[in-house]
Amino acid sequence: MKSVFPILSLGALLTRCRLSVIALLKGMVTLNLYNTRMHKKSGLIVSILLLAFTPYSTTATERVDVKANVQLKQEFSKQAQLQQTSAIQAGVNQTSANQASEPATRIITLAPHLTEWVYSLGLEAHLIGVSDYSNFPQAAQLLPTVADYQGADLSQIMTLQPTLILAWEGGNKPQDLHRLESLGYDVFRAKITEIEDIGSELIRLGKLTNTEEKANALATAFLNELTVLRAEYATSPYNKVFYYSWSSPLMTIGENAWPNKLLNVCGSQTLFNDSPVDYPQVSVQEVLARQPAALVAASNQPTSNLEQFWAPHRNFLSAPLIAVNPDVTSRFSLRLINELKTLCKGIN
Repeated sequence: MKSVFPILSLGALLTRCRLSVIALLKGMVTLNLYNTRMHKKSGLIVSILLLAFTPYSTTATERVDVKANVQLKQEFSKQAQLQQTSAIQAGVNQTSANQASEPATRIITLAPHLTEWVYSLGLEAHLIGVSDYSNFPQAAQLLPTVADYQGADLSQIMTLQPTLILAWEGGNKPQDLHRLESLGYDVFRAKITEIEDIGSELIRLGKLTNTEEKANALATAFLNELTVLRAEYATSPYNKVFYYSWSSPLMTIGENAWPNKLLNVCGSQTLFNDSPVDYPQVSVQEVLARQPAALVAASNQPTSNLEQFWAPHRNFLSAPLIAVNPDVTSRFSLRLINELKTLCKGIN
């Protein structure tokens, strides 16, 4: 490390010596030490020394030396500034290098609704793998499948090298999620128990993926429309509705099943609200005995096909039949709002 103190040149040292000698000699002249006879020789010597030192222009020498010292200080200052500038530039370059070296976000989803969330937030360019039944939007069907009803495909996930895995807490197998986390993967666990959770979990994902502003806007719109629907169709007591997914066997829902939460928004509840299980199997005779206010089929079949099942019983059952899209009603999707509007309008 270089010293910040200026180093005196040989000229500067000689100049200081001359100044000291001349000051001493002038003092001696003042005291008249060399004018006495006793000190004639000494006086001669002093005179010679004065003549020896006097020809040097001490003022000029001092100016030259001071100028040299000033230049030296300026040089040190320039070097210090250059070092500081270099350090700042090095820091900027290092930051840019770190940013450039950071891997791009690579996302995989382990549930269809999470795939929809990625597209809703505009992150589809980072999506590299999806779960089975990720059919919306259609572009998602072109991506590799990394999970199905049997669980997550760990070998496929490791091959794709994701930096973020979106998982469904309560839907994906816990052991799969623990395994992925133990392997060092960043796993975002989305947990949905109420319809309002769709908005709050989407916001949480937005914070994680730097899409918070868009997530907030989408969630706010979703929750506002949900509030309006609840207020519009609030009734007491609830209408009894028979909600079923397929007819052979005839399966319906209990009080705590997800579709019943949708019926509640519409001022209704499942016909089998007293079921001890969430998805009980029932008979047509039980449905006829309870006389629902409406029939809701979660099916992609045409309504005319669905009506064929109930046709033999229409003398005993006048409830209207409403068909809803199971890909929407069974998912925690933002599309749920529009499907709820259709459902509520049909029931009421």
